[in-house]
Amino acid sequence: MAVTPTVAPGAPGIPARWTSSAKSGVGTALSAACPIWFTISHGILNEIYYPSLDSACTRDMGLVVTGPGAYFSEEKRDADHSINPFEDGVPAYRLVNTAADGTYRIEKRIITDPERPVLLQEISFTLLRGTVADYRVYALLAPHLVNAGMGNTAWVGDYEGKPVLFASGRGVCMALASSLPWGACSAGYVGVSDGWQQLHYYGRLDPAYQRAEKGNVALTGEIGFSAENPKVLLALGFGATPQKAAEVASASLKQGFDAAAGVYVEKWRKWQKGLLPLDRHAASGISTYRVSTAVLAAHRSSAKSGAAVASLSIPWGFSMGDDDLGGYHLVWPRDLVETAGGFLAAGDPAQALEILAYLRSIQQSDGHWPQNAWLDGAAYWPGIQMDECAFPLLLADALRRAGHLPRAKLLAFLPMIERAASYVVRNGPVTGEDRWEEDAGYSPFTLAVEIAALLAAADMFDVCGNAEPANYLRDTADSWNDQIERWTYVTGTPLCEEVGVAGYYVRIAPPDTAGAASPKHGYVPIKNRPPGDADRPAEAIISPDALALVRFGLRAADDPRIVDTVKVIDARLRCDLPQGPVWYRYTGDGYGEHADGAPFDGTGQGRPWPLLVGERAHYELAAGRKDRAASLLLTFEGSAGPGGLLPEQVWDSPDMPERELRHGGPSGSAMPLVWAHSEHIKLLRSLSDGAVFDLPPQGVKRYIEDRTVSPRRIWRFNNKIRTMPAGKMLRVELLTRAMIHWSSDNWATAYDAETTGNAFGIHFTDLPVADTPPGNTIVFTFFWSDAGRWENVDFSIGIDKLD
Repeated sequence: MAVTPTVAPGAPGIPARWTSSAKSGVGTALSAACPIWFTISHGILNEIYYPSLDSACTRDMGLVVTGPGAYFSEEKRDADHSINPFEDGVPAYRLVNTAADGTYRIEKRIITDPERPVLLQEISFTLLRGTVADYRVYALLAPHLVNAGMGNTAWVGDYEGKPVLFASGRGVCMALASSLPWGACSAGYVGVSDGWQQLHYYGRLDPAYQRAEKGNVALTGEIGFSAENPKVLLALGFGATPQKAAEVASASLKQGFDAAAGVYVEKWRKWQKGLLPLDRHAASGISTYRVSTAVLAAHRSSAKSGAAVASLSIPWGFSMGDDDLGGYHLVWPRDLVETAGGFLAAGDPAQALEILAYLRSIQQSDGHWPQNAWLDGAAYWPGIQMDECAFPLLLADALRRAGHLPRAKLLAFLPMIERAASYVVRNGPVTGEDRWEEDAGYSPFTLAVEIAALLAAADMFDVCGNAEPANYLRDTADSWNDQIERWTYVTGTPLCEEVGVAGYYVRIAPPDTAGAASPKHGYVPIKNRPPGDADRPAEAIISPDALALVRFGLRAADDPRIVDTVKVIDARLRCDLPQGPVWYRYTGDGYGEHADGAPFDGTGQGRPWPLLVGERAHYELAAGRKDRAASLLLTFEGSAGPGGLLPEQVWDSPDMPERELRHGGPSGSAMPLVWAHSEHIKLLRSLSDGAVFDLPPQGVKRYIEDRTVSPRRIWRFNNKIRTMPAGKMLRVELLTRAMIHWSSDNWATAYDAETTGNAFGIHFTDLPVADTPPGNTIVFTFFWSDAGRWENVDFSIGIDKLD
């Protein structure tokens, strides 16, 4: 009797969730004709991105095997997995999934078709015991079109007389076609009537379930394997209409896997051949360098030249739903500059130049860059991180110094450089958020980037013939550099006594408040902590971030303050794992799994970051300890997961097999982290060169070799200094024209000084207070020239003893 097709029951399905962030492979064709990016974990495809790499369109796609005696086996859960690239540096993969009970083996080859928007899987099914005719293999596909698991529609249709599995949502359609005839097919709602539920509980698909509308949906199709036909080619096509998606899928099937694979591999092989030979192989035989270069290249946009996302993953995605639209497949300007540094270190300056041009295109009108953004530059989170606003200046100067941005090309970027430098000098040195996107204040890492960037910008202004703004930038950098210790270095604390050091740099000091003698005496609200367990004294929180003062050339590696800080970092943040020492981000970090292994849910417990191993190795190299840096490289690489991908964090507690957490192995956070792979490439280059590859030279020359000291201190509304050393001039900086009315003897004598505007929109004047004796107080107020009114508030700065 004929079955009447119906809409499956159970709409709209259970709440949608993403999937594991522990990727073992990521890939894409180096072709604009195929705007598809794919990820792999647990032996199956996970998120597939189309038409841009910030648009995830699937949750996952895997196989289920059924057989006699209610046999049910899902390859991602019930099989052992292995993954290998076709060859070093080519992100095309061979997967082997062997059933844990020894019943079957599934072998896959996965690529995207370079000539059209289609993902191809060549799958072989081998029964290791039993009779092939008694077993059935089903493909399960979970559409999550354009970053959403809900609101999708799935149906069983046909194209040119052959069955095809379709889905659509938010203007994107997909079509799954097979080289072998589909058997039974269904569309259903996840958790209720999807194919997994039907096969698990009933051992068969209900042929009436042909459509599931506007929900969390899934498609299932029986692959027509037989003893004579143990191999199938599945083509997942994408397009604006179901017809177009099916058309390209059908075209790829007709072309075949090998023809597409030949072009795919050759494009990657050609690109890898142009890179520097920094190859090294891990014990597993994987070329770690080529894995890292492929990761960087696979995270680039084909439509937006120079754009690259932070990771094709969603941290703890299996616990995240549609409310987490971005995951890490967004652009972070800081990560993007780090990616550019990786390309530059690997010998591909063209990619770094494209990244700089893309950054120019998404720079905001006031000169800053968004905290993170979609590929089109639309801001996602609203925060401001001053290191992200300064990093592009360092990239531009690195390209200039390497000869890739001569004066003629530099002039084309000058408006971007002017706006960025202006934003940094107008809004620094305090940052709204540190590099971990959490706290405002004085961060040694952010300060190091800001100061190095101002010096770099000054050199670029000089090259372009703009001496006056260049001198102003250096003046500002000198003043900020002089105060790094006042803002962030503490002495005589209980931690000093415990570790046996004179002092150390704190992780971050809060913005100046009248209630504290200096910022480092205030409190820091640690994010991702339970309510009531957040505030900590700034002096009690440390971080490897302080090593940035060496990495960016402001302090020598053997500076006693740095050496003592390293001792404190190791006493508090070092975690010895099977692969070697790995470091935590900072004291009390809450961004990570809970103690019981449950995923981060707004609170948790931070785990060690392999990225910080690379940063520590660079510090050791700067200190002249190359052997130690080389040892840390092995630790860095030893933190990788299957396939050589580097995770954001690694698990520091005993094994929890039920949560897939292994001591020293990747945690449930992002993997791969592109930033970590960039750091890995730079470390390989640094070890090859025998020197830190991305060390800006300006600070080394100015502050370490020449020991330049600023003759002034700077007061501004966003940095109201309360004290200054005797013997210094006082520069008052404002954002509009004013007359400064001031006194050094409690108004017994008063002076007036007009401000002068500069190229950055800052109005300033230097008050001659160098002769004011210690113990006196400088008092001043403003008459706002344009508004024609007085400020009616007096500001004061006490004169300390000489530094």
